[in-house]
Amino acid sequence: MLEALKEKLAAEAEKLQHELNVIIPNEIRKAVELGDLRENSEYKAALERQQFVQARLGQLRQRLSKLAAVDMSQIPTDRVGLGSKVVVECQDTSVVETYHLVFGDSENFEDGHVTMSSPIGRALVGKTIGEIAFLKLPAKTRRLKITELLTIHQID
Repeated sequence: MLEALKEKLAAEAEKLQHELNVIIPNEIRKAVELGDLRENSEYKAALERQQFVQARLGQLRQRLSKLAAVDMSQIPTDRVGLGSKVVVECQDTSVVETYHLVFGDSENFEDGHVTMSSPIGRALVGKTIGEIAFLKLPAKTRRLKITELLTIHQID
């Protein structure tokens, strides 16, 4: 899971770096050749794109740095932690739900993905199969019994 995410982010960073170094400078050069820069929408659009790409590259590099710092040996093999897929049963309604714990700065959340820092993520972290996680909501407290657990070590 971590390696796939690192590869995906590195590929996006490489693509954006190419755009920043090759494509955008060409667009800026062509726009400058058109003349008056004060009323040149192509020039303004190229500069805005350049700023966006630089900001996105900064985010990707920061995220890749955080991923490189993750020590797999520190992630528990028998408890809910980063990358765990957890099946829970609500003790009040008997509804079964599945959650996948992901990084807090993930951008593409799929159905069932929750961050480690979200209320449900905090309630589940550190629990094992059979334990009850208490999810405190404004209206009530939900009791979620962990019925299945796959850790990041078992998923990879």
